[in-house]
Amino acid sequence: MPHIVVKLWPGKTDAQKKELAEAIARQVMETLDYQEKSVSVAVEEVEQARWREDVHIPDIVEQPERIYKKPGYTM
Repeated sequence: MPHIVVKLWPGKTDAQKKELAEAIARQVMETLDYQEKSVSVAVEEVEQARWREDVHIPDIVEQPERIYKKPGYTM
């Protein structure tokens, strides 16, 4: 705990995804005071054509209380 899932369009390299996962994990450990053994990060690729249906509506529009960084807005 915690487990973070990053959803993005296909096209990024494995190296880019690994670098992103490591950066997220480092920040989570620093900010929330977790040990490395407790943090996991997954990357889920979602086709652009399915983004609205599979991500935007169910994860963002229908659950605004869970969003701490909204798309297009600075917090």
